[in-house]
Formats: sequence, structure tokens, C-alpha cells
Amino acid sequence: MIFNSLTFIVFLAAVHCIYALPLSWEKRKVHLWLSSYIFYAAWNPPFVVLLWISTCIDWFAGRKIAATDYRAKKRLFLLLSLATNLGLLGYFKYGGFLLETFTAILQNFGGEYQPPAPNIILPVGISFYTFQSLSYSLDIYRGKLQPWSKFHDFAFFVTFFPQLVAGPIVRAVDFLPQCLTPRRATPRQMGWGMALLLLGLFEKVILADTIMAPVADHVYGNSAVAGTVDAWSGVLAFSAQIFFDFSGYSLCAIGVAMTFGFVLPDNFRFPYAAVGFSDFWQRWHISLSTWLRDYLYISMGGNRKGELRTYINLMLTMLLGGLWHGAAWTYVVWGGLHGLYLAVERYLSTMVGDSAILKNSVVRLGLGLVTFFLVTITYVFFRARQFGDAFELLGAMFFWRPAELVEAGDTLQVFVVTAALLAGHGLLRNTSLEYVASKTPVVVRIAVVVAALLTLSLHTGGERAFIYFQF
Repeated sequence: MIFNSLTFIVFLAAVHCIYALPLSWEKRKVHLWLSSYIFYAAWNPPFVVLLWISTCIDWFAGRKIAATDYRAKKRLFLLLSLATNLGLLGYFKYGGFLLETFTAILQNFGGEYQPPAPNIILPVGISFYTFQSLSYSLDIYRGKLQPWSKFHDFAFFVTFFPQLVAGPIVRAVDFLPQCLTPRRATPRQMGWGMALLLLGLFEKVILADTIMAPVADHVYGNSAVAGTVDAWSGVLAFSAQIFFDFSGYSLCAIGVAMTFGFVLPDNFRFPYAAVGFSDFWQRWHISLSTWLRDYLYISMGGNRKGELRTYINLMLTMLLGGLWHGAAWTYVVWGGLHGLYLAVERYLSTMVGDSAILKNSVVRLGLGLVTFFLVTITYVFFRARQFGDAFELLGAMFFWRPAELVEAGDTLQVFVVTAALLAGHGLLRNTSLEYVASKTPVVVRIAVVVAALLTLSLHTGGERAFIYFQF
């Protein structure tokens, strides 16, 4: 069940109808909890069992961690939580990848081994709900959270359907306190939540799927014959597509949760206006970048153990972040490039310091464009099916090749939309959508909503899944 489908609209309406009944708060929470299982089971019912396993193990481990004063026992139960969650994630997401890598290494050394093809289906959203559930036992271990008193609250937190399969990655310490008091959306929350849902669907269906996806798919699918203009069209199209697709999902998730009175964290803050790569990761997929920072980078020592160790920790964090996105070496390279960018930026910042020239608006504009350019280069590896395709596109981008893969009208459309995206992020980088909406005249807001509804209603394309469902 995906947000951009009639099935979801019917499901959401049905869930709201029951939620609006004069039921106790406990019954309404249980209703949302069970509805979330229905939402997830719409993909593949047996995989609900994986949600149960993660939920039960982390609930048990959290209580045991808090119940003992012995550090060794605390670590033992934390290890149980880590082993269960990461073990399930490793088997379903990386089992085939590890087997292929092992086979390739053997063959390089002259070994003859041909394993049977693995028949492992990746459960949708497993990377997201695994990290979400883990935050509970990790925060109890670190003394930032006490074990929750009600199991169904915790189970509801793990499975809450708006962000279950593609984030934002919500932490127990932020969500569980919202379960203490009855929540109903105020008229303002209901209106803004529906507006975010509409905006998210517009970004996904119209901007990502209709305008950008066909060009990106065509170029990446024919990288060997792509010309220079084709290559740049395809790469820029994917840079815009992945933002509109993932930002669109996050807006939908935040908006739907808000219609029930729940608050989820922002996941994007105009990332293509970032000036530098640390700034980029404070704006892009914020719930993941902060999760990796707090539970991985800082746990490895962060920047507390000297410069060399800091660079190593940065690189390891980004390499693992790349691997989190997908079981392929292309994702590892994508993460490695971002780790390299962050390391170089850190080194240069120690050399330049707080120079006044860095505050010059023209210089900052230039640095912002360089940031976007280098981030776009990393997307070549993120999107390419294999390294050969990535290098073909990079070669076409930087060494002239004539070709006519992409029609001139489509190329122009990609460049115009990308330029508008960059300009919009630049203008809004220090504000928020809610603030902009509050300052916009009511007539203009109504016109925008009507235009978006009409555009979506006239759309005749298929129901393409969100990109991040594969992660």
C-alpha cells in the first residue's frame, strides 16, 4: 500500500472514521497499532512476524537493561537487541550480497564455487523500523530513557504506519511521551497535515515520477550510448527525482501523522541550498544522519580521540551509511565519497578557520553550487546498476560525446525544474514551509491547493513505488 494510491486514501479515511469515535485513548492507540499491521501486511503478510520479533526482543531487552546494575549484564542484553535486529537486517538485506562477494573473491583466486541462487525477499522498510526499534534499547542503555510501562504503546511506536516503511526514523524518546495524553488534531493541525500530504503527493507523482523519472531511467538504462547533454540531463534528473521522491514521502508521513495529532521530526530542510557537506547532512535525511551521528559516530569516539581517529570515524560512518542504503558496492562508494568530502571539508576548515571571506554572499553561493555539483556526482554511483554504467556516464559528462537519447524538450524541462529547485532551496534555506505558508495570503494558498488537486486528479500515470522502499 503506497501513499500515491486510491487504496491508501480509502484506508486512511477508514482509519480516521474509527479514530473519531468516542473511544478511550487506550482503545484509539490500539486501533492505530492494529491498523499499522494491516498497512504493512498489504505488502507481504508473513513479514509482520519480523516486526513482532523486533518489538518483543527490544521490549524484553530494554527492561532487562534497566533492571540490572551490572554493566556486563547490561551489555549482554544490549547485545541481544543488536544481534536480533542487525541479524535480521543482515540476513534479509545483505545475505545475497555477502554470498556474491565471497564467490567473486574465490573466483579471483582460482576457486570454483557456484552457490545456488539465493531466494531472499527484502522486507519493505526493514532498514527503517530496525533503526527505530533499536533506538529504544540503545537509549535505555545510555540512560536517556526508562523502560516504557505499556507494551502496546511501544509496539505502536515501532509500527506507526505513516513513517513505518520509509521514515522519518523516529526515536522512542521523542515518540513515546506523545502516547501519554489523548491526541486529536486541532483544526490547524488537520489542515496543515492535509496540506503536507497534498504537497508530498505532488512532489512524488508529478515532479518525481512524471517529469524527472522517465529521463533518469532512460539515461541510466542506456549509459553506454549517452552523449554529454544526455548524461547531464539524466544525472540532474535523478538528483531532482530522488529529492522530490523522498522529500515527498516524508511530507506525506509527517502530514498523515499530524492528522491524528502526532508530531514527527522534519527529514529535509532545503538540502540543495547546503554550503558544504556537513551542512548538507544537517539538511538531507536528517533522521538517518543524526541517528548515525549519535549511535555510531559518537559511539566510535567521534572527534574526541585525535584528528586521525576523527577522520577514520567519519569515513567509517559514511561507508556504513552507504551500505545501509543498499547491498551493493556502488552504495559503499557513494558513502565513501561523502566521507571523503566531509574529511576534506574538515581539513580545509582547520586551515581557513572563521575567515570573513566565507561570509561573503557571492562566495557562499559559489560554495553552495560546488556542494550541489559534488553531491550530484555521488548520485551517479547511487543510481547506476553497476560500476560500468557509472563510469560510462561520468565519461560522457566530462568528455564530449554527441548523442540524441533525450529529446530537446525533455532536456530543457529537466534543466528548468532543477534550476527552480535550486533557487527555491536557496531562497528558503533559513526558513520553513510552515512559516512561508503562514505569510502567504489565504487566496494564494487556496489557489495552490486547488491547482495541486487538479493536477493530481488529471494525472493518468501508474502508481510508482517510492525509491526508498527498496532500502
